[in-house]
Amino acid sequence: MDKSTHLTRTTELGRISVSTEAIAQVVGNVAAESYGIVGMAGRRFPRLPGRDRLTDGIEVKARDGGIEIDLHVVVEYGLNLAEVAATVRNRVAYEVERQTGLSVAAVEVRIEDVRRSP
Repeated sequence: MDKSTHLTRTTELGRISVSTEAIAQVVGNVAAESYGIVGMAGRRFPRLPGRDRLTDGIEVKARDGGIEIDLHVVVEYGLNLAEVAATVRNRVAYEVERQTGLSVAAVEVRIEDVRRSP
């Protein structure tokens, strides 16, 4: 994720610019609060969601139809993986649109590992 990238929305009053890092923070917070998510799959290894590493495993890209978000997560063992992924995808899309005013084109939830919660 390029931390210097900004996504812009123009309104009748002016422009609003939001960095991809800020969007990734929103996504990370939503994921950390989501039922069934026990960690984020960082660049090298899965880790527990901590405030300093909330953006590990999150990629935010601008597309013609809006924002595309890739989210790599670790899900708790024993849960319905498809249900957890669908819930996270819907919550992330809703919260990013609500908090930034930017349109979300796609949220890809990739389950990288399954493990028991600590």
